[in-house]
Amino acid sequence: MNLSSKKVQISLLFLFLLSTVLFSNGQTNLKVNVFYAIAAVPNFGIETKLGKHTSFQIDVTTSFWESINTAPQKFVLLFPEFRYYTKEFGKGFYIGTHIGGGSYKLQKYNYWSTDFYQKGYNIMYGITTGYQFLINKKWYLEVFIGGGSSQGYYKGYKISTNERYDGADKFNKSGEWILYRGGLMLVYQL
Repeated sequence: MNLSSKKVQISLLFLFLLSTVLFSNGQTNLKVNVFYAIAAVPNFGIETKLGKHTSFQIDVTTSFWESINTAPQKFVLLFPEFRYYTKEFGKGFYIGTHIGGGSYKLQKYNYWSTDFYQKGYNIMYGITTGYQFLINKKWYLEVFIGGGSSQGYYKGYKISTNERYDGADKFNKSGEWILYRGGLMLVYQL
């Protein structure tokens, strides 16, 4: 096992322990993104109440697609987020701030229809805004969108040979301000 894998495992263990402590003390909601599920890209979340207007959420999105048009489209994204609801927890409009990240092996959008794909990781920070609609006592719908800064560190490879094409010694770096989250969550209150 290399050092990078150990770091990921330690980070995931830390987040699991943190979420266990946070989610054991309050009202908790489980979520699934309906739009992502249709595309066979799971996006699940868990949110817990911290105060009358505040909450903490962790969500994960992952793609297992080995190939789309011969290019890999595999990734995992993790977003811890602090939220503020204008009415009260789980009702109406909210705004949140997050710092997240992920790793990927995929063909970035500006490389579609080429022989190139990228493998690396990114760090993202920004805001999310959304609205939760009550369906009944236990079920909600949540519409949301989020974005901010995405800083990527990757290596470029040829699909046909798996050899580096980019000429960089270590990682290429790219950064942009973009929308990178959104959808319709089906929410179940525990």
